[in-house]
This record gives sequence, C-alpha cells and structure tokens, in this order.
Amino acid sequence: MTPTDIEVRVNGVTQRARLGEPLIEVLGRSGLELPQVCYHPQLGPIQTCDTCLVEVDGHLVRACGTPAAAGMSVLTETSGAREGRAAAFDRLLGNHLLYCTVCDNNNGNCVVHNTTALLKVDHQVTPYHPKPYPKDESNPFYRYDPDQCILCGRCVEACQNLQVNETLTINWEDPHPRVLWDGGRPAGESSCVSCGHCVSVCPCNALMEKSMLGEAGLMTNLPLPVFQSAVDLVKAAEPSIGYGPILQLSDTEAAMREGSIKRTKTVCTYCGVGCSFEVWTKERHILKIEPTHGPANGVSTCVKGKFAWDHINSDKRLTTPLIREGERFREASWEEAISLIARRFTEARAKYGPDALAFIASSKCTNEEAWLMQKLARAVIGTNNMDNCSRYCQSPATMGLWRTVGYGGDSGSITDLEQAGLVIGIGTNTAESHPVLATRVKRAHKLRGQRLIVADLREHEMAQRADLFIRPNPGTDMVWIAAVTKYILDEGLEDRDFLQKWVNGLDEFRASLAPYTLAYAEEVTGIRQDTLKQIAHEIVQADGTCIMWAMGVTQQCSGSETSTAISNLLLVTGNYMRPGAGSYPLRGHNNVQGASDMGAMPNFVGGYQSVEDPAVRAKFAAKWGVELPTNKGLDNHEMVHAIHEGTLKVMYLKGEEMGIVDSNANYVDAAFEKLEFFVVQDMFFSHTASFADVVLPASPSLEKDGTFTNTERRIQRLYRALEPLGDSKPDWEILQLIANALGAGWNYTHPAQIMEEVASLVPLYAGVTYERLEGFRSLQWPVLPDGSDTPLLFTEGFPFPDGKARLYPARFIPPLETPNDEYDLHLNNGRMLEHFHEGNMTFKSAGITEKVPGTFVEVSPELAAERGLESGREVRLVSRHGAVRVKVHVTNRVQGKQLYMPMNTPDARQAVNRLTGSHTDPSTHTPAYKDTAVRMELLPEVGENPLPRVNHRYGHPTPQRGVEVERKWRRADYRFPGSDPNRTRMAHHDAPQLTGGDD
Repeated sequence: MTPTDIEVRVNGVTQRARLGEPLIEVLGRSGLELPQVCYHPQLGPIQTCDTCLVEVDGHLVRACGTPAAAGMSVLTETSGAREGRAAAFDRLLGNHLLYCTVCDNNNGNCVVHNTTALLKVDHQVTPYHPKPYPKDESNPFYRYDPDQCILCGRCVEACQNLQVNETLTINWEDPHPRVLWDGGRPAGESSCVSCGHCVSVCPCNALMEKSMLGEAGLMTNLPLPVFQSAVDLVKAAEPSIGYGPILQLSDTEAAMREGSIKRTKTVCTYCGVGCSFEVWTKERHILKIEPTHGPANGVSTCVKGKFAWDHINSDKRLTTPLIREGERFREASWEEAISLIARRFTEARAKYGPDALAFIASSKCTNEEAWLMQKLARAVIGTNNMDNCSRYCQSPATMGLWRTVGYGGDSGSITDLEQAGLVIGIGTNTAESHPVLATRVKRAHKLRGQRLIVADLREHEMAQRADLFIRPNPGTDMVWIAAVTKYILDEGLEDRDFLQKWVNGLDEFRASLAPYTLAYAEEVTGIRQDTLKQIAHEIVQADGTCIMWAMGVTQQCSGSETSTAISNLLLVTGNYMRPGAGSYPLRGHNNVQGASDMGAMPNFVGGYQSVEDPAVRAKFAAKWGVELPTNKGLDNHEMVHAIHEGTLKVMYLKGEEMGIVDSNANYVDAAFEKLEFFVVQDMFFSHTASFADVVLPASPSLEKDGTFTNTERRIQRLYRALEPLGDSKPDWEILQLIANALGAGWNYTHPAQIMEEVASLVPLYAGVTYERLEGFRSLQWPVLPDGSDTPLLFTEGFPFPDGKARLYPARFIPPLETPNDEYDLHLNNGRMLEHFHEGNMTFKSAGITEKVPGTFVEVSPELAAERGLESGREVRLVSRHGAVRVKVHVTNRVQGKQLYMPMNTPDARQAVNRLTGSHTDPSTHTPAYKDTAVRMELLPEVGENPLPRVNHRYGHPTPQRGVEVERKWRRADYRFPGSDPNRTRMAHHDAPQLTGGDD
C-alpha cells in the first residue's frame, strides 16, 4: 500500500480507499447502489440533494462531501440513514413532475427516474410546487424548464467550475429559487457559450436539447393540451396506484425506444482536442450528442461538438459525382467519374511524368484515408507531391520540436496542462480555438491557483483571465522568448542538472543568444524589461511549466524560429521529461496530427520516415510491391507556384477549402484556373470545387469508420452512425476505386485492414489495432508492438542517437509587411468559437449562424474614434494582394491600429485570405497569414452590427465558487434530514437495503 492507500469499514467489510477521495466513490466501488442525485464524478461534491446520507462513526453525513479517512466506519443501513435519504429525495420530488412515459428524457439514464425506482417510492409526501416562471426557450440549442428543475446545482457547478464560463447561478435567497443566466437574463441573450455542459449533466429533463424534444419518445410529440392531460392523468393516478406501476409503464416505453434510437461512439470532427462522445440518432435525425467519459474531454463539449451537426443532413450535401461541361456541372455515375479520373491521370503521367500530378489530403478525414491518399500518390502515381493542411498551421511548431526534442507532437496530455504550476499561452486563442482544452486550464487556474501568462495581440478570454497578459508587437515573440532564456542563463537560474544530463549544445546556444538582451527585446517587442524578468522568475519558480502555442506563432515568417525558441526555453528550465510540464503546439484540426503521422507530406512517408532514406523506401517497397519515388515532393505552397510556372498540371484535393484557406487567395484561384485537370472531393460544392473538372461526393465522419489522432497524439476510433447520404461514399472507398481504376489491385474491405498496414510500417503506430481502440479506449503514440503507449514523452530520454535533446540556435526573422504610409494598419486573423475555420460546416447550423451570421473586421475604440467609425459601418480593406468589403465591429479586444478578421465567412469574396500574401516561414513554407498590412477605406453604407446582440460576447458572467450550497443551507426552510426531529418520512414500499459485495 502507498501512503495514500487506506482501509475503511463499510457495513462491517473492509474496503480499500484513497486518502481524501469522496466516500461515495469508495461505496460505489464496493458495489453498493447508493442514491446520488447531485453527485457527478467529474464535478465532485455539490452536496445539494442529501440523498447519499450514511452514518460515519455514529454521525449522519453526506457520502459525497465526506473525504475517506483511515479507519472510518461507515454504515449505510441504519434507520437514520435510510429515512434521511428517503426524506431528502421526497423534497426533490416537490420540484419535479414525474411524467416519464411522455418525457423525451425517458431513456434509461434519467437520474430522478432511476432514483425513484431505486428507493421504491410509492407516493411522495411533499406536494409538487410549480415555480412562477415560464420555460426559457431563447437559446437556439436547448431549453430550460424551471418547473422540472430539482435545483441540484449540477448545471451551475459544471458552468462555474468545469467549463468555467461562469454564467449560471441559483438564487438561493429567492422564495422560488431557479437557475439564472447572468443573474436573470434569457439564456439566449446571456454570456452562455452553448457549450452544452449544463444539458449533459442535468439529472432530469429540466435542461434538454431542442433536437430531442418531441422526437425521442413514442408518445412525446403530443399536442400541448393532450400532453397536459397525460401529465394530469399520471398525477391523478399516483395517490391510488403509486409510482410503481407508473414507472413500470415508463420503463416499458423506454425499452421500446431502444429499437429506434441508435447510440454510436464517435470523435468530434472539428478542432484538435479530440472530444469523443455518443451520437444518438433516430433514422437520420440526430437527437443529441451525449458526452460521458471521453479520454480527452469527459463530459465536456463546445458549441460545435455538442450542437453543430446540421451539416450532416444539410440539403447542400453532395450526393452524386459531378463532371464539368463548359461552365456548368452535370451529374454523373461513379463509373463515369472514376473512369474519367483514371484516364486523365494516366494521360498526364504519360505526357508530363508523375511529378506533374499533386495530391492534398484532408485533416478532417481519418488516418486511414490520409494513408491511402499518400499511398495513391507514391505507390500508384509515383510522386511525392503530397501534403495536407498542417502546412498552413502547425508545420513550424513541428519543425521547432524536431530540431530540439525529436518528436513533433504535444509532449504530454491535457492532464499535464491541468497539473502544471504555470501555463503560458503564446499566440493561442485557446478558449475559442480549443475550447474544451481551455476549460482544463481555466479550472486549474480558478480552483487550484495555477498561474497563467498569455502573450497575444488581442485581449480574448484567456488574456482577460491571465495573471499576466502581454501584447508584444506583431511577429516578435521569438525575441522576447530568447531574451527571457538569456536572462535565465545569465542569472544562473537554469536547471543545471537537467542540462548536464539530458541536453547537448549549451555553449553554442548560449553564444547565439548574445544579441537578445532585455533592452533589445524591449525595443523590438514593446514589452518592458521588468515584465520579461517577471516571466523568467515565474517559469523558474513554478512547479512545472507548460507552454501552449498556436497559429499566432506559427503563421509568421519567424514561425519555426519562435517554436524552436519555445522548446529551447523549456529545455533550459528542465520542463521536459516530467508530468505537468512541456510543449503543447495545439493542433487546429481534428486529424491534422494524424494526417501528418500517416505521411501526407512531401518529404516523409508514415511516421515521419524520410522519403530520401533508402532503407525506408526499401521497407515500403517490400510491402507495397512497387518502388517509391526518391526525391522530395512539392508542398502546398510550392504546388501553387508550380501551377503558375506550368510544371504542375493535375491536382487531386480532398476535404480542404484551399481556395479560401490558403494565403493570397486571388493567386490561388488563378492557379486553379490554369490546371489541366482538377479533382475535388468534398461534402459540399465548395468555392474550391467551383474550379474543378470532377467533384466527388464524400461522406462526413458520422458516415464512416476510422480513427483520428488528436493534439495529444491520442488515437481514437470513430464508428459509422449513419449510412452515407445519397450516393456519397467514405473517402477511403473513393480512393480505392480510383487506385484500382489505375491498376493498383487494392482490396480493403474495412478501415481496420488499413490500420493493420499502417502498424506494420510505422513504428509510432506499431501496436495500434482496432481491438485495442474498442469503444472509448485510446492510445497515445509511440505505441509499442505490445500495445503499451506513451501519454508522456521523453521519460527515458529523447529520440536522438545519444538520448539527449539539442539546444538549437534560432534566429529572428522580422515581419515582412510592417505598416507604412500606404498600408498603415496591421491585420490579424483567426478563428471564432462558434465557427470552425472557413465555416463550410458550421454555417449549415441555423443556431450558430444566428449567433455569428458572417465575417467582419474588429476595430479598436481609439481607431474608430480617429476615423469616425461605428459598428455596422462598411469599409473596404485593401492590402498589397487584394481587397475585401466588410462591416466594422468596434471592440476593445483589439488595440490601436491593429485589426482582426475571423476566418469564417459564407461568402468567398469576403475571405480574409484575399488580403494575405504568399510570403512564408522559410523553413516550412507555412504562409505568414498574420503578417499583413492594409489600409481602410470608409464606405457610406451603415447597417446592423455584424455581431448580433444575442452573441455571448455581450453577456455579463456572474463568477462564483460553484453552486454555493451553503446559501441553500442557510435558508429558513432547509433542514438537514438527520437534524430535523419532525422530518417528513417518505411513503415507500419496503425501501430497499443497499446491497453489495467486496471489491
């Protein structure tokens, strides 16, 4: 036993426990079925319901709020405990109408229903008291029914202390308490971000997804008068027949639902956090997303993962192949489309050679589909012209980590970010781009006192929460990071033991830092020297430092250098090889990590094995039966130039809106026009598809099997929940059709077979099998052949020949487009919480579009005053590369002459990349999206604010330390069940003794 392992006595039986854990967890492991309405393992003790009462050492206590201690004696079946639990639950039923048979939440997982059955309640004594409030249906995704709310506080706890949006409270002092949004605003006009936490943890039907209402049950879509009559009938019958027969009827109805409701585990298709959950479907109707115990997210979701699935059944879905005829497209059969593609590919290869063709994989598709795309390029066509959208975002971060620590992925897990003493966010709007991951940082910051430093241009949510927020001049992060590192070394604050044992190159690196004095850093970045010293001391003093960064770093000319500097700083301070520390380059797409892992890159086959290594090529040739091309291929950026130069003739692109998301979009559009043959594979007829010669209809994630790899290097399975819509097909099936039309002879029947091939050729995935990923199980690479994985990297050394990391001298590459007299404003860009990337999927959601209908430009109050601007004013932004017309939104999130445009737009003409240029990070060719100068031309038109008043950004959160149950306990009408000598006893029939056995 460890010092934290203890023993307690439960009903006379010894049970193992962990010191300080909630006693209710010990009782649960022992097999006891103890009522627990308000308790949720991922929320911790709330202590509002009193239904988990037990006796400990002779005293009646709440099992959820009592920490396990060595030697404690627990009795669950004393009369005081049993009667106290019954009385407590009876009080809850005074707030709730039990009409389960006609309730959409009657699906076997309603805590109130199940507790009524567990306690064998026949009749309730406390009469039902309706609350004097209407239902709140103002949020587009869910509704709140105060009359069904039992005031357990789960939703408040989840909002305050798990999501940490701090919108929900309960007005305990009111004669009629209820859950409040922003202290009393309608939910749809509050600071609620529609993350869905409250709905997911609600133990009854008080908070429900609107997509469930009238859809889930056999008798739930009743007209209101009929529905009310059914409820009245149940209440009238209860006094005479009791709840037993009523619950039996509802259980029968719930069982009948099983035949029509399908629950399928899947993985979110949006950002790189990798949330997993069950999707509930009824035929093609998506009833809800139900998060429970996903390894990356638990019960957490964001608005997109919880609610933004309308694209699946959108009438804009492509359902049949399309072939261009002149300026129009016509429908075609799969046979005709595949035959045309095979013929044109063959002709181009014969005429120009294999390197006249190029292939771009999708970061939204599965690992297996990325694998087949690069296999098609290399083994069938014979070219390494292969890339994916990591080129647009994370390639510089990967480069910085390869240089220094050898693996280009997060060095730990989301749990390490939670455990860290200090988290630094650089160029990452984490709460909007990686919302669920951000909740873990916000929670640790709020509840555990974790320190938070944020460096960014905009004052977004994480900046507002930070203990220290700095705004370096655009594109200068590398300088202040290097200066902090130099200061640490100059002051002798480095981790000398770690450096001596685990790191090479200190002397050369120290010399390379000579130019990066604090004075120079202040001059270049605008950050005061004393602030830089504070950052240095915070890092040195912290019990573990994690640095997370994203596109604010990588999409600069200095992206690779800044990423290298970040890793250097972590090495100097010993913040690798331990939990609660390390580098976290947050991946933007659901499978951008996996697409790169699979070799959808011009210089690597799967597992980052070099195409220029003869041994690697020989291994793949032996497996595939063909020789691989030997030369490095073209990346996305080089492909566009090669089209203009006339050397690249054919492109096959799947699942990427390249015409909007690549930089210098006008230049990219012009390139597409020059292609001799262009194949686009997508769910929708995208802007990019408008340039294609053949458009193939692909299936989204809910219509396929496969795996995704998230930002933690976590590999997870997704399962087909729906059949492909119309004549669309999963991408892997389409790729096989094309390959076989070209003579490949592939015969995959399921993606599991593709993963078997991956595991045989990619050491990082050597032990990955579908069986080991069954259900919610996951693996984090590297995965050894025996299936053991690596949640924390570098615990035994670094993947270099001598096992040591390498300090790599980085150099500052200044921004190319600094504002001047002609282009006097700096334009920044990025994501918004509500939409994903350009918005091709999320704009299909009416609820999300209601919150954010389109794009706009953020302007600071000081610039607005100087130029005579107001929100809603139309302006024309002009750069060296193009122009767009957008509306202004005045906000203090930006300052001075810095502007910000979201990436998302339903109109390709307004895309921010009409303004960005073709200059890049020289090491990776990642476009310097964030390095753009513009001028602003005022137009006469003034309209509505482009950010509607129903957007959460106008709300006023009400932060508090959770549900604040002590305020409930202070109410005059509250009595702890065991302390009230006149407590009401619930009428029950043979209230059951709790049964259970040994561990």
